[in-house]
Amino acid sequence: MKIYNTLSHSIEEFVPNEPGKVKMYTCGPTVYHFAHIGNLRSYIMEDVLEKYLRYLGYDVLRCMNITDVGHLSSDADTGEDKMLKGARREHKTVMEIAKFYTDAFFDDCRKLNIKIPDIVEPATNCIDDFIKMVSGLLDRGYAYAAGGNVYFDTSKLKEYYVFNKHNEEDLAVGVREGVEADENKRNKADFVLWFTKSKFDSQELKWDSPWGVGYPGWHIECSAISLKHLGEYLDIHCGGIDNAFPHHTNEIAQSESYLGHKWCNYWFHVLHLNTNSGKMSKSSGEFLTVSLLEEKGYDPLVYRLFCLGSHYRKSLVFSYDALDNAAQAYTKLVARIAALDGSDGAIEEEELDRLKASFRDALDNDLNTSLAITALYDVLKSPANDATKLAAVADFDSVLSLGLIEAADKKRNESAGDVDSGADSELASKIEEMIAERTDAKKAKDFARADAIRDELGKMGITLVDTKEGTTWKRS
Repeated sequence: MKIYNTLSHSIEEFVPNEPGKVKMYTCGPTVYHFAHIGNLRSYIMEDVLEKYLRYLGYDVLRCMNITDVGHLSSDADTGEDKMLKGARREHKTVMEIAKFYTDAFFDDCRKLNIKIPDIVEPATNCIDDFIKMVSGLLDRGYAYAAGGNVYFDTSKLKEYYVFNKHNEEDLAVGVREGVEADENKRNKADFVLWFTKSKFDSQELKWDSPWGVGYPGWHIECSAISLKHLGEYLDIHCGGIDNAFPHHTNEIAQSESYLGHKWCNYWFHVLHLNTNSGKMSKSSGEFLTVSLLEEKGYDPLVYRLFCLGSHYRKSLVFSYDALDNAAQAYTKLVARIAALDGSDGAIEEEELDRLKASFRDALDNDLNTSLAITALYDVLKSPANDATKLAAVADFDSVLSLGLIEAADKKRNESAGDVDSGADSELASKIEEMIAERTDAKKAKDFARADAIRDELGKMGITLVDTKEGTTWKRS
């Protein structure tokens, strides 16, 4: 398997530290609000990565943090704690907010068929771990205390900007959004490891530390949680591209300074989901959630298909027209799978292996999910019998997680019930094929053909019902 490594800016052959085993870390959500669908695009693609590694036979151990303290409104240690902001917005405690939005996040994951990582660790569970790591950085000369806070000293590093090259002026006040002057810093790029009451007297969550009552900086949390559960050598670290700087840059700085050796070999970053007005974000006050898509009649798995249709290293532009196209594609795909007869002979192993090889070729090529979807369609076009096609679809969907077999079974049962319990399955399959042909005709703007198919079905006693999710049918 080859994958793009943001650290080297190149596609590399994936080789884990320990043969057959993968240690994988994911930056989890800051649980002060609902995750928007842009956030969830990253988790969908990370989910595909994990599942494909397992598909290849790797023993994967994946850890994810939950940020419930320490993440300020600017990633550059300025502004207000996001958790405190959320609590004030809803007149609740920070921990009440954290629980509610943690549960909401995992509910969204369930709807999108995103596997929950093996280890999920809230930051508030690991205060002693953060203090230990900060103390170690102080002892090693990579940190200093000033103004009540503890800072990482970036001047001690041979190279700080490991993902991209920045000029010092890029960090000047007023140049990069959200950056404010901090007179305690020795260098503009230095970042906070531990805040004390000198930062926020009103902070709800505080703990005793050698440097005073306070709380951890956001960046130290992921490093310490990863070290706690995955050890000193990490294979893959995942996140959205906006995490690369400063968050992941700071993680590398403090982790490798603490350990004295290279920490993580591969960095996997997913690009933004954009709207016509730009990047989707909570700060703008305008963002879409999974629940909102459901209210508008969209199956969450349609959104997953929409995401898989584009490469993770390309920005993806969201529109309802694009989502409508994904909904039609999903409905048609399910219908074609529902029309397959699993009792149609034995599985043709040689053909199945050929189909699987095409699927692997796509994902081995830097997790190209768009080509993997093409490989899925190629299954349905192949000369293989239906039993082989169903086996291939089930195999591919163990990674893609579009719920195709389940959706096809449901549609098949519903269609059979609409005809009657003793209906001829061949008739149901024929109807589904004609609906799929009509959908293709409408997409090609061949409305005369689409109307002709509807009329033909009408003569068969079948009434079509067009919805946003696709077309269903029933006996007239």
